[in-house]
Amino acid sequence: MTKRRNKTTPIPKPRQYKHVATLPLHDKHTWTAPEGYKILMVDRGLVSFNLPGDWYIHAMDPFDIRDKAPPDETCHLQATLYRAPAGVDWSGLPLIPLMEKVIQGAYKDILERSPIQKHPRTDIEIVWFQQKFIDKEENRPAFSRIAMARGQTVHVLFTFDYWVDDAAKLEPIWDEVIRSVMLDRTIADPIRGETLH
Repeated sequence: MTKRRNKTTPIPKPRQYKHVATLPLHDKHTWTAPEGYKILMVDRGLVSFNLPGDWYIHAMDPFDIRDKAPPDETCHLQATLYRAPAGVDWSGLPLIPLMEKVIQGAYKDILERSPIQKHPRTDIEIVWFQQKFIDKEENRPAFSRIAMARGQTVHVLFTFDYWVDDAAKLEPIWDEVIRSVMLDRTIADPIRGETLH
């Protein structure tokens, strides 16, 4: 029997990572990503998602992914991983009210905010919203998209900040990250990919 999440079950803490390894793939690997993208995989498949091939990991705790090196970056994607305690049934803690708590703690002066949207995927739970704010350092309008993806053993909080002027080119990247995110897998041999039967 699984435990239901209640007020006494502790919320998991973010997982800390210390280094990134880029592994050479086996000649007959099974990994595929859309043209122009690469796959970021964490902990042998616990979390994976696609990101543009020329983007890089700027920092590890949490994963801070940039399109260019500072100060030339035009956006950044952050992914914070939370391992869930074993055996917890999270159905008692719906994601939309949890995301509403995130909104209440927002630190930016918000100009507008979208309603929280539930992504139509059936394999994992994903909710997200967008907010518009003025970046105080640049004095420019910017968007921030925030999503929570929840699997059985891990939750991922994504934040994607970008300039309003760049929305047309960057929003398809957000769509691909959310479309491609996979949780709770164990890949026995990451340089070969998943075993296909």
